[in-house]
Amino acid sequence: MQKFKRSPIRAFAGKWMTCCLLSVSYLATAQQQAANRPTMVAGFPVNYSEDSVGTYTLPDPLKTNDGQKVTSAEVWMKKRRPEIVRLFEESQFGKMPGRPADMHFNVFDKGTPAFNGKATRKQVTVYFTKDTADHKMNLVIYVPAAAGKPVPLLMNISFIAYNQLIDDPGLMVGNVWNKEGQRVKADKPTAFGKMNIEQFIDAGFGFATVYYGDIEPDFKDGIKHGIRSLYLKPGQTETAPVEWGAIAAWGWGLSRAMDYFETDRSIDSKRVALQGASRLGKTVLWAGAHDPRYKVIIASISGEGGAALSRRHYGETIQHISDPSRYLYQFAPKYHDYAANVSSLPVDGHMLVSLIAPRPLLLQTGSTDYWSDPKGEFLSAVAAAPVYKLFKEKGPETTVMPAAGDTSLLLNELGYFMHDGGHSVLPGDWTHIITYMKKYL
Repeated sequence: MQKFKRSPIRAFAGKWMTCCLLSVSYLATAQQQAANRPTMVAGFPVNYSEDSVGTYTLPDPLKTNDGQKVTSAEVWMKKRRPEIVRLFEESQFGKMPGRPADMHFNVFDKGTPAFNGKATRKQVTVYFTKDTADHKMNLVIYVPAAAGKPVPLLMNISFIAYNQLIDDPGLMVGNVWNKEGQRVKADKPTAFGKMNIEQFIDAGFGFATVYYGDIEPDFKDGIKHGIRSLYLKPGQTETAPVEWGAIAAWGWGLSRAMDYFETDRSIDSKRVALQGASRLGKTVLWAGAHDPRYKVIIASISGEGGAALSRRHYGETIQHISDPSRYLYQFAPKYHDYAANVSSLPVDGHMLVSLIAPRPLLLQTGSTDYWSDPKGEFLSAVAAAPVYKLFKEKGPETTVMPAAGDTSLLLNELGYFMHDGGHSVLPGDWTHIITYMKKYL
């Protein structure tokens, strides 16, 4: 067991704007940063003082349920890792179903030149059921036009439709869920701005993305409309205590994207990286833990319920998540039983991080993202490093948190990078992410 002193680092910026995966920083000045540190959320106080985090003991990822010490990669893979996966299924995310029998694909854009001929674009609808009227997601995929063989690829999960994300007039206009819980045409610009896709093409990578709302809406009653509705028993309106929440549903959809990649000869499906930010940072961690086909995981600003340590009473906590006005639906119902007694939670962020081993994992965060606790993410990587060491892979070898902009831990198999700024993915972060992909893909 490892004992740590708790501490504070997580800034709240509102449900929709905190989710940004693009180059938008909402904490531009010290005054703004202070304003985005609420002292009370959902009726619960928020701590930002390292002196007030107390002490805590982390569960040992290298000790099996029956007390055996894990000393080899073989024991980890065959015994301990499956135990931890089950613990997360039972206590935090819920259990995902498998691939649906009637799933099928429609490549309706079979290869169109894009970005002045630099890339080739495909658009694909993944149908989760035989009935094509509903329960489907749309993927857009770009690969370098000059590639003479299957290419490695970055798969991104987005908060907006891909025609809103990418400056490409040939894209289908998708549908998105609005704040009123209605499906509307995605024909308007968003605050997220456009993403530079050509940087991936120039580096020799493909790029793909999906709108998370295609899989499951991001609101309390989303279960009535999303993929989880197909798995409810007759008369059931909510998930049972250990069934899946919305995060698991989004992760399930990412596995269905991989199912498609395995059929596409332009993509090297054994070299696909997966990236998401905020609640989608949590999503890619759980998707990557559950689906080892993803070679590299890049979890941006994933915070509480992601890479940050829940036992650190700093910034957002399970209590804040579990209030009925907030994010109950994103997790398995059982998770909220630990809101008032986090020390009884059988898992924590370092164990989620450890499930990616020995595959490369980059934790990307921001120095003023106090609500999401960048220090908690760093300490999580420190606590997960012994699992990577079983495979002779490198994680943090220091307990001293690097400064903003310090790249000394960036290229570890278990990497960590913190930009100077808040809850966002900045243009410079993509440069570092591409460098990381170049090394490991």
